[in-house]
Amino acid sequence: MSRLVSAPPARRRTASVVDLALVGMAFIWGINFTVVKTALAELSPLVFNALRFSIASLLILFFLWLLEKDVRPASRDGWRFLLLGLVGNAGYQFFFINGLDRTTSGNGSLILATIPIFVSLIGTLLRIERIGLRAWIGIALSFTGIALIVFGSGEEVGLTSEMTLGNFMVLASAILWASYTMLSRPLLARYSPLKVTALAMTAGTPFIILYAIPSLQTQNWSAVSWQGWGGLAFSAVLGIALAYVVWNLGVSRVGGARTAVYNNLTPVVAAFTGWLFLEERITVGVIGGAALIFLGIYLTRSGQ
Repeated sequence: MSRLVSAPPARRRTASVVDLALVGMAFIWGINFTVVKTALAELSPLVFNALRFSIASLLILFFLWLLEKDVRPASRDGWRFLLLGLVGNAGYQFFFINGLDRTTSGNGSLILATIPIFVSLIGTLLRIERIGLRAWIGIALSFTGIALIVFGSGEEVGLTSEMTLGNFMVLASAILWASYTMLSRPLLARYSPLKVTALAMTAGTPFIILYAIPSLQTQNWSAVSWQGWGGLAFSAVLGIALAYVVWNLGVSRVGGARTAVYNNLTPVVAAFTGWLFLEERITVGVIGGAALIFLGIYLTRSGQ
């Protein structure tokens, strides 16, 4: 009679520690939406991004040097990291931070939860992967959920509406991050996830600083309170540097699919903290849209 062999105790303990760290990461990212909204009341979006990515890039490079002792890419891959930096950092962050400044933290986190949907669509268009009927149904449901959130937030609807514009800008950032994910696949075959993240972030940060120069010159620094500086520190150190390291740790230890599951906790935490600290309304449209998005993500993942 055959016996089921369980995983060694040391491996189970390691997985449990990683799982706990990933739960913490999801909570950090969920809280980060509210923290960013609070900081943006005192710091302009572009100034906030320039400062937090400068800090986070230095920290990520330090982690990379500490763990791998090598922070240089092969010369043939320099342009690839530059492209990743432009798409996944400079472009993504421009739309994300300006969109979040105009919409609620709950809406922003729910719309960003559709990133796996766009990854599947882009992968299908580029013939990298194939998806079945069940996944297409999931994609349709997710887009319906996005529509409910964008147009059912209890605010005036139209391109002149700040919240509607913000929702569409966050949606654009989700598409850019999905593109970044697919573009990074060839590099992830040759480099560690941490190194790809660090070098892409470092390549994109100068452009984030560049388009923030006018805002840096007009920023009223004396009006920034300790809450604003605290929010900047939380977002840079915990929301970007530490959370990215934990994400890469999860991918290397428990796999990408299992790691990605924890990201579904983020919009739940973001919606709750936004309601608790920012008095953001959670309308029926937003609740219905969230349900359709999560159902769509489940169908898309299980239908690939």
